[in-house]
Amino acid sequence: MKRKNLLKMAALAVVLSTGFASCSSDDEDNNSTIEGSQAALNQACDDWKKARANWENTEAFLFGAADVYSIDPHTDTWPVAANDLADVLRDEKAMSNLDNFIKTANSGILGYHGLEYVLFRQGQPRQISQITNLEYNYICAVAKDLYNATATLEAAWDPKESNAERHKIALNYVATHNAINDDGDAEGSLGSFQNFGKAFKNPGTGDWATALDATLEIISGCQDIIGEVGDSKIGLPYTGEDATYIESPYAYNSITDFYDNIISCKNALFGQMGATTPTQQSLIYFCQNAGNATLSSQANKVVTQLETALSKIKAMKSPFALYYSDPSCKVAIDALGDLDEALGALSETLSGYAGNSTVEAQCRVINDNYVDQVVLATYRTLADNAWKLYQSIVNIKK
Repeated sequence: MKRKNLLKMAALAVVLSTGFASCSSDDEDNNSTIEGSQAALNQACDDWKKARANWENTEAFLFGAADVYSIDPHTDTWPVAANDLADVLRDEKAMSNLDNFIKTANSGILGYHGLEYVLFRQGQPRQISQITNLEYNYICAVAKDLYNATATLEAAWDPKESNAERHKIALNYVATHNAINDDGDAEGSLGSFQNFGKAFKNPGTGDWATALDATLEIISGCQDIIGEVGDSKIGLPYTGEDATYIESPYAYNSITDFYDNIISCKNALFGQMGATTPTQQSLIYFCQNAGNATLSSQANKVVTQLETALSKIKAMKSPFALYYSDPSCKVAIDALGDLDEALGALSETLSGYAGNSTVEAQCRVINDNYVDQVVLATYRTLADNAWKLYQSIVNIKK
């Protein structure tokens, strides 16, 4: 769940690890505009959209590291606390040590949407002549922190801990960042590093007591984001309950965000990034081919409702920031509700097989594949493109 936030300045923490390019110099005038390239700024905006799509493709599995380490609110809180962020972007004293400030600042000015606020206006890249040195320094630091967060997600879901550099980043991230409370403020430590990939594959060693429990979490993760997209991301603006509750309003990226959220469910259920049909080791394939008429029918209905929801989101009038009350929004909301209901029925049927050794064995296969081909693969791509985004932002300034 994303939250509205009011900025509260927090105490500074320990400096991030080195190894990143520098964005600033001591002798520059931070209130002046930068000397930079519009083409480089445009490239950074393109790379923001790529990294943004990667993030939205993770939202069907926000349990585990994204939740326990407060990475979801730290990187993806919205709406942006725009007035607070505007104040910070004029406050040289508050940002005299940006790396530390960002670790403990209110989450409403950070992450993807903090970057979006500086990079975009009305769906287009800002003019390079509008970007100040202070803004540039800020987005460099935010992008660096965003990369560290995504590297942590990859490391925390890699059962083999195969990337030593990102594993080191994860250990540092967990040690130096704080948990985030419901107001978006830093509160307490994150605890110690955990490997959620290992725990998901090995029931009884972590948060999942049985393999079936972990498999049911796949469905629950999908239902969480389906409900958020329908009820909150689209529903709150559409109903008029909160017309300001619009995701990615500066880049006009809202509908793409919604679509990519449901693609994350498709990937999770079909067992692979970019899957167009269920793979043989996926949850949906198992249900379709388990020799159980009820499971097969319910799985087929999920597939139908999934494709319907995607098509109805794609058909929404764009940009959502301007047309959030269009009737096409209600059509998408209803389709998402139908998908959620279909997944609920499938989950209920699967739950009835608790203790069944055959199902438990098959769930292990599903879960192993899910960790490697969906969660880890998505987080690895996310971290790779978050790094490219950081480099593109650094390169804006000549």
